[in-house]
Amino acid sequence: MTITNNDRRTHDVETRDDLFADALRRADLVAAELRATATERDRANADPIAEIELLREHDLLQVGEPVEVGGSGLNYAQSQQITRRIARGDTSIAHLIGYHFAQQRIPHLFGTPEQAEAISRRNGQEKLFWGGVQNPRGADGLVLTKDGDSYRLNGRRTFASGASVADQLSVTASYGDALIFLTLPTDREGFKPQGDWDNIGQRLTDSGGVVFDNTVVHVSEILGDPDSPPTFTPHQTLVTPHWQLAFVNFYIGTAEGAFEEALDWTRLNASAWETSGLDSAGDDPYVLETIGELRAQISGAALLSDRAGDALQSALDIGDSLSADQRADTAIAIAEAKFVTTKVSLEAASRLFEIQGARATTSAYGFDRHWRNLRTHTVHDPVAYKAREIGDWVLNARAPQFTLYS
Repeated sequence: MTITNNDRRTHDVETRDDLFADALRRADLVAAELRATATERDRANADPIAEIELLREHDLLQVGEPVEVGGSGLNYAQSQQITRRIARGDTSIAHLIGYHFAQQRIPHLFGTPEQAEAISRRNGQEKLFWGGVQNPRGADGLVLTKDGDSYRLNGRRTFASGASVADQLSVTASYGDALIFLTLPTDREGFKPQGDWDNIGQRLTDSGGVVFDNTVVHVSEILGDPDSPPTFTPHQTLVTPHWQLAFVNFYIGTAEGAFEEALDWTRLNASAWETSGLDSAGDDPYVLETIGELRAQISGAALLSDRAGDALQSALDIGDSLSADQRADTAIAIAEAKFVTTKVSLEAASRLFEIQGARATTSAYGFDRHWRNLRTHTVHDPVAYKAREIGDWVLNARAPQFTLYS
């Protein structure tokens, strides 16, 4: 029998689909394990060391790397589907892996081909976990200066997710008038996590402040050429949509997980209201209406999230020839999903108590963690500005201005 090119292409597609399906299966197993202990771990507010190891043990940290270096060959949109699955069990850990997937792609936007290949190979073989030191607000900033044949990094950031438990850091810093991207190991002398993260939600994200005190940076750890910093082509400015797509997926994944938890609890524990004339809460028309309304909203938001992932992946596939308008269309698709998933997830996390009843507010169940997690992260960047960007693009054809938030 002769094997044709069409046969090979079909086999390749089947193989990629199988790898994706297997990664989703592993993510579901991890999410189930995380959900079982989520309330206790949320209260403990400990560094997420064991949780990162769980992701590593299930080969989820390297899914976006090529198969030939030990990954699963997933594209970026598929990687963020893993984030969504993890969020069904624990929003904090989904936050970490969602950011991690975004950090892994930054060398492909700003580094040389040699840097990107070397980092991908390390990610696949060593199963590195990446933390991020990139939030541009609430900080004195980080400044890189030349020091002989190497460089020195100084300054602080008040937010840095996963930094103290990471193997490798993705860092933004000022170098003269330019913004540049660095990759640094966390055992580098002069790097000091502050251990000051104690917020109402996302408690296991290790998102406290960090300080760099005269930290050595080698030229190989600067992505691209430090003497010719990036001018930020439309393709490179997709760095921000990478993060925003992660947010979209762990918001809607949290809503999906909270919804399933609420249904399980309601089936087992909820009682019919005394004046309803019914024997079961499951027959109450008001309970059923609320469930139907929330399910429709969550399903719609999930489809919009899928559309956003497809839009970003299409833009990434275009590569360096991506136009400014194509970049704007991509950013707007993600902004639409961000706006809707923010509203839907917060409403679901709050209104699910209406179908469960007052007993579900018992602190031992920890159902309040879903709202606390979502409320904490959804103020990361005001969603009202996303709506404004959408409106300005639709009405005036003015593209969102590139920042590390849009």
